[in-house]
Amino acid sequence: MTDTTHTPDTTDGDDFRCGYVALSGRPNVGKSTLLNSLIGVRLSIVSHRPQTTRHRILGISTKPEGQILYVDTPGMHRGAKRAMNRSINRAARAAMSEVDVAVQVIEAGRWTDEDAAVYAALAEQEVPRLLVINKVDLQKDKTVMLPFAADLMAKHTFDEVYYVSALKSKGLPGLEKGILKRLPKQAAIYGEDEITDRSERFIAAEMVREQLMLRLDQELPYATTVEIEQFSDRPDGIAEVHAVIWVERDGQKAIVIGDGGAQLKAIGTSARKNMESMFERKVFLKLWVKVREGWADDENLLRRFGYE
Repeated sequence: MTDTTHTPDTTDGDDFRCGYVALSGRPNVGKSTLLNSLIGVRLSIVSHRPQTTRHRILGISTKPEGQILYVDTPGMHRGAKRAMNRSINRAARAAMSEVDVAVQVIEAGRWTDEDAAVYAALAEQEVPRLLVINKVDLQKDKTVMLPFAADLMAKHTFDEVYYVSALKSKGLPGLEKGILKRLPKQAAIYGEDEITDRSERFIAAEMVREQLMLRLDQELPYATTVEIEQFSDRPDGIAEVHAVIWVERDGQKAIVIGDGGAQLKAIGTSARKNMESMFERKVFLKLWVKVREGWADDENLLRRFGYE
């Protein structure tokens, strides 16, 4: 997928650097928001709920001095009892093993057992490790930040620490420079106008799922997934998208549809507008809600739905 609005003048000279960077961390520390801010495009879906990201997302940032290939990994979590959760953890670990630089993102002032588990997975990789302390804008008492970071650096091996606010795009230039200098010197892997290796079909499914995460209450969003049955461009230039929202029980189906179809209509309207903004053309979106009991524990269905 490409973004034709940003085409920097880059060269593949001797000083040009290019490589993969894993953005890792426990759920809900702001990895997807960080990715979006770093590449300047709202690529990875975001909600206030933990485990919004279920797939590996590649975001490409091309600058005159180098090309950074950010890999937004699903948040690693403990006690993964369902097949889908185990798949998410596998995707996160696999992404860590295939990069040139590993970035662990944590929340300002917090280091949990899940953070420690992420660090343990990163420590298995022989690549530079950077610590990113995110959400510093929410830390009212800034005097605690330096002792907090100093304690972490004393107990763990990181090459450098960075303080950022992904939501407000603060502290990112320094992080980018720190990443670039640790990437190998090599030519760009992707074109200057590419922003991801994911297809529009995949992004369409994610945009529908984002609305489920934002609009549905309690645990229901985690019982849903989205499958694109059709994605085609009509002769009139409109992208026609047919998507199925899968749930596990009939009662969940009724909630997703809502009274008189109101909830499903709101989900579709918001998702369609986001698609039109990203795809830069009109979209005709048709949604269905179907029941498949136990889909999140069915390995074959998970592969069909795109889980790695």
